[in-house]
Amino acid sequence: MSAPNEELLLTGVPSFSAGLMLREVLREEGTQVHLVVRPKQHEALESLFESLLAEIGAGFKERVHVLEGDPTHIDFGLSGAEFNDLRKRVTRIHHMSEVIAPSASKEIATQGNINSVREVLELARVAPRLESLVAHSTALVSGKKSGLVQEEDLDLTRGFRNVVEETKARGERMLREAMRDVPISIVRPSITVGSSQTGEIDRFEGPYLLILLMMSSPRDWALPLPGRGDSPLHLVPIDFVVRASRAIGLDPAAKGKTFHLVDPHPLTAKRIFELVADAAGKRSPRGFIPANLTKAILRTPGLDRFAKSPRAFIDALGANVWYDSKNTEALLTPKGITCPPFPSYVDKLVEYIDHRLRSRRSTKDDAFDALDGVT
Repeated sequence: MSAPNEELLLTGVPSFSAGLMLREVLREEGTQVHLVVRPKQHEALESLFESLLAEIGAGFKERVHVLEGDPTHIDFGLSGAEFNDLRKRVTRIHHMSEVIAPSASKEIATQGNINSVREVLELARVAPRLESLVAHSTALVSGKKSGLVQEEDLDLTRGFRNVVEETKARGERMLREAMRDVPISIVRPSITVGSSQTGEIDRFEGPYLLILLMMSSPRDWALPLPGRGDSPLHLVPIDFVVRASRAIGLDPAAKGKTFHLVDPHPLTAKRIFELVADAAGKRSPRGFIPANLTKAILRTPGLDRFAKSPRAFIDALGANVWYDSKNTEALLTPKGITCPPFPSYVDKLVEYIDHRLRSRRSTKDDAFDALDGVT
């Protein structure tokens, strides 16, 4: 799966998800990749390149062109000559630069999720060879809505749980308006977890809080859930998100459409944590703590250094919402690309988490530090 003479602009590297997209693209022959990387991220970029060297071989460097800049700045912070050369070359864009940490300030979230969209659209409008722009959003732009969310739904009036949801939705509104003159596709993954093949993920947040608590607890202790756990918990593995997004970007039929990258048959939160407990050799969750009480506990002084992400997840945990995925299934099912069911990869997630916990405990014996993960 590739496009002849493709020159891809990929923003967001060296983040974990954008790094996986870079791997996906470089496994194909011929594609040239342009990266806009902030100066302070060069050390992380070199680390990514070292892993690519081991996986793909040294030849990949001839196809990767690194530009020092910032996707949130005017013209990406590039010189006039660099920007002009880039806009003449690029045939496809994957815009994966974003701010997704629920603890982010409104200013930072606005820069990462609105300003960067404005700049990528400016480039797209003056790129004569551009065939597609894939903008990576999130299903959580549904905000506080309950019930069924269609792929075309985008309502900025119903309210949001945090500034990330709000700024991602406002960025998506800009993209919708630009679809008249730019070949845009929007992808909306739900809550992303580790690879279905390896379990690997870059940060432990969201549902990982409860999974880590469960795996760090005594074997005979049954974790109570925050809330009844009877609403669907929309999880999707990162490798499916990357593969699906790449395929969407290559298909001309995707232009002007939005795609929910979700499990079409989501399990309830209670069932998901039962499966995690079984894979980890722990007792299944028993009982529940009202969600409001859980959030009050997380506001306790001393817990606030890592509690913002858990509070955001608990808000999402009680959301009685379903995501329609007709566009996604119509485009990807014929290509053999489908979201794997959670039971098929839960063992991989647990194995990876267990490995990370053991690695951290060998240097630090602090349960809360282990819960902090890599953020």
